[in-house]
Amino acid sequence: MRKDGMLFSLVLSSVLAHVRCDSCRCTAVPYEGVRVNCSSQGLRTLPLLHASTTDLLLQDNLLTAVSPGHFDSLTGLQLLNLSGNPFHCDCRILYLRHWLQRNRAVSGSPVCASPPELAHRSIAELTDADLRSCASESCSEWLYNTTVCSMLCFLIGLLLWCVRLARNSTFILGIDERHSGFEAESLRSLKPKHRARVRYSIGDDMDKPLLNMDILPQILDVLHKQHNIKIKVP
Repeated sequence: MRKDGMLFSLVLSSVLAHVRCDSCRCTAVPYEGVRVNCSSQGLRTLPLLHASTTDLLLQDNLLTAVSPGHFDSLTGLQLLNLSGNPFHCDCRILYLRHWLQRNRAVSGSPVCASPPELAHRSIAELTDADLRSCASESCSEWLYNTTVCSMLCFLIGLLLWCVRLARNSTFILGIDERHSGFEAESLRSLKPKHRARVRYSIGDDMDKPLLNMDILPQILDVLHKQHNIKIKVP
């Protein structure tokens, strides 16, 4: 028993070290946990609580809301008293409402102090209609996220389509025997090797033929098969 008592004292010291008992009264219960009494302390925010808290008395303070997730770690909580606090039942009360609905046997029925249309209403009994403004905000946020995702998908699809179009582009090289040269242009191709505007001059001597017409069919075939460039000869 003496060893058990020493062990319990060590565990108690460790637990109380994680509980802010500067304004609250903390009492250790052997083999159960810690009872925290923070009633009538003028608290506007909740104290940091250890997961082994079993009883939590927060009545008659100045709490208007509970931070989301604040009670989630208190898995061994058996009693919670939130009465006598001026809770403001707007969108910030949603977390507490959901938590109270899941833990009615533990928490009792704290009520709203404001706004006037919800005063004296049980927080756990509030409906979505009572908090319709919160539903509107959630809907607006959902609509915004959906719009942004749709725009991103559209831009990605447009980019893929442009890449595919560039890969399948056909480039036409026009040769006009009435001039001293011919010109090749990429037609705004996205491929770096096709971006530059290239001019080929065939000399100033108009008596000389522009190309060796004997090998022209072979040139046309190579350009078409390997580079997807079609030669247009007027």
